[in-house]
Amino acid sequence: MGAEDKAKNMAEDIAGKAKEAWGKLTGDEEKEAEGKTDQAKSDVKQAGENIKDAFDR
Repeated sequence: MGAEDKAKNMAEDIAGKAKEAWGKLTGDEEKEAEGKTDQAKSDVKQAGENIKDAFDR
């Protein structure tokens, strides 16, 4: 996996964590859910990249 992809996935995960924390802090359940969704998307992308890496070896 390229460093650029890793950085994008990490940024998406961090943004998701920030959204989730903001949602918890403000009581905004929708924003909290968005944050969790962003984190899940990042995890799926990361898993896909790991699978591609395994086959590239």
